[in-house]
Amino acid sequence: MKNPSKLKIINDPIYGFITIPGKLLFQLINDPYFQRLRRISQMGLSYLVFPGAHHTRFHHALGAMSLMQNAVQTLCNKGIKISEEEKEALYVAILLHDIGHGPFSHAMENSIVEGVNHEHISIYFMEALNRKFEGKLTLAISIFKDEYDRKFLHQLVSGQLDMDRLDYLRRDSFYTGVPEGNINSQRLTAMLNVKNDNLVVDYKGIYSVEKFLIARRLMYWQVYLHKTGVVAEQLLLRLLKRAKQITQQGINLPASSALSFFLKNKIDARNFSEEVLDTFAKLDDTDIIAAMKVWSENDDFVLRNLSLMILNRNLLKIKVRSTHFSEEKILAKKENFMKKYTLSLEEASFFVFTGAMENQAYRTDRDNINMLTKSGKIVDVAAASDQLNLEALSKTVIKYYLCFPKNKY
Repeated sequence: MKNPSKLKIINDPIYGFITIPGKLLFQLINDPYFQRLRRISQMGLSYLVFPGAHHTRFHHALGAMSLMQNAVQTLCNKGIKISEEEKEALYVAILLHDIGHGPFSHAMENSIVEGVNHEHISIYFMEALNRKFEGKLTLAISIFKDEYDRKFLHQLVSGQLDMDRLDYLRRDSFYTGVPEGNINSQRLTAMLNVKNDNLVVDYKGIYSVEKFLIARRLMYWQVYLHKTGVVAEQLLLRLLKRAKQITQQGINLPASSALSFFLKNKIDARNFSEEVLDTFAKLDDTDIIAAMKVWSENDDFVLRNLSLMILNRNLLKIKVRSTHFSEEKILAKKENFMKKYTLSLEEASFFVFTGAMENQAYRTDRDNINMLTKSGKIVDVAAASDQLNLEALSKTVIKYYLCFPKNKY
């Protein structure tokens, strides 16, 4: 293990120098499970739209830990008692909150791993690390799972104004070059407070919260739900599903040993053992990219063309609107593609498909963002704001999309 006394700070392009608060955090950062996050893209295939978006989950986790340090210092300065053990547990919980992400962040959990999302896998990693570090992560896991008796500690890790969101909005804004997401993370952490064991925001921070919610909505439409990015991610999901289909038929596809394991085996919550976790930990973006390069020469029409579409950024066409597309229109596009390349309906469905995009910047049904007035009264931000559109931001907006091949296909 590297000597933690030799490195205590990391230079971050967003916040400047980030301090590593203690030996345990340093050891966790140096663990192979965490170092793997250097090879996991924070924004999946969004770099096909925003060329600068090559930052990783490693960047994000360190940034969120830095903001947690700011938040803890703020709360302590305001008289909130947080023990040294609780502080360390908060830093561990936020550092490891995304450790369960697979290649390109969300592609694995919806394709070749069934019914196990990255939050569940994050807990598996934390529990494995807790065994390795002889129980030193027990409190962090309790806070992460919202089982600890001080609710506001969990809200700092996972809530509508948590350190995760405060970092990724600003970081993704920086790397994509989309200024609408550039929130004032430090100002927001400086306005945090606790009332009745719940995280609240001092009333004078209301404009920063309003900016945060509006930025969240705009970043979803402009970046996270950008139609080209949606197409790319959907193609990747379908590529992995096709690869698994072919493998399950007894055909060996060239792939890394870790990727081959998940293609050959049905993995879900019931059999996600520690051995499976170790295999999952060997996966990163490079496994998928290397596989696509080989699969782009495969005899299977679907596998070959999905690989080429992603590698060469020759993606499907996408139409977006506020109402559903008719079944007749979808079937007509599938039939045209089937006839052109002599494909089955199932094969054509990998290239012609529909889906929905949802955007809800603020939820009023749980974990509300509450403002603390000078008189000590608690007011929901949507009610406290003089911006009428905050109420509108709490409504879910749904848009429907139809993807299909371009004319040259």
